[in-house]
Amino acid sequence: MNNIIRTGICQMQVGKEKEKNIARAYTMIKKACTKENRLVILPEMFNCPYSAEMFPDYAESYPHGPTFKMLSQAAREEAVYLVGGSVPELEDGRVYNTSFVFGPTGELLGKHQKLHLFDVDLEGGLSFHESNTLAYGKQITVIKTEIGTFGVAVCYDIRFPELIRLMTLAGAELIIIPAAFNMKTGPAHWELLFKARAIDNQVFLVGAAPARNIDASYVSYGNSIVVDPWGRTIARADEKETILHAEINLSIIKKVRNEFPLLKQRRTDLYG
Repeated sequence: MNNIIRTGICQMQVGKEKEKNIARAYTMIKKACTKENRLVILPEMFNCPYSAEMFPDYAESYPHGPTFKMLSQAAREEAVYLVGGSVPELEDGRVYNTSFVFGPTGELLGKHQKLHLFDVDLEGGLSFHESNTLAYGKQITVIKTEIGTFGVAVCYDIRFPELIRLMTLAGAELIIIPAAFNMKTGPAHWELLFKARAIDNQVFLVGAAPARNIDASYVSYGNSIVVDPWGRTIARADEKETILHAEINLSIIKKVRNEFPLLKQRRTDLYG
């Protein structure tokens, strides 16, 4: 296995028209594959506005929805691993914030339904309650591939360190988090959280965000990011629509863990 994963993160603008969002995502996936990238990642809720009230209207059931067909087609055409950000998924009468992962032949490798829903009332007027329209996921997601083992979570999940640790213990080398932090939480916590989780678990962390749209009801911070196991930011976007390219060298994990064998030194007698 090659230890280098060439990655393209599509920090795309998201509008109100679902068909246009899907088409924009397809175009950006294609552009992200121009540098021999093996892994392409889209942002959270890339096919709809980030609005709890709108999620049910945009929801699709796998495999018949147009978003899923596009993701499978794009992964197959470019022969890449594709983390389809997240979308509203309709399953058994409930709507989930779900990230679908496709392989190079267009096959579905797995999916992650967001475990921790974003229910907050922040000083300054930002109030958001995903649980008004979304259901809670129930399982962690770790996917083993020929280029590496990925953990997948969605946005608010990163604030729960035990989840990232469980994925690490399950073998995840790279943890991918489609996320839409806002203009209050982004400047305060975005890079800090990605660095903390990377250092604590000695893994790579990737955050894939929507581009900033100041006219949206919920304004994304943007700043898609890649952090290595030493806590170094190896790639970071600004707020504008862009494709962020990064080379993820998995051999760094072994080096860092040899120097600081945290996982071996865990007191399992105290906390499992």
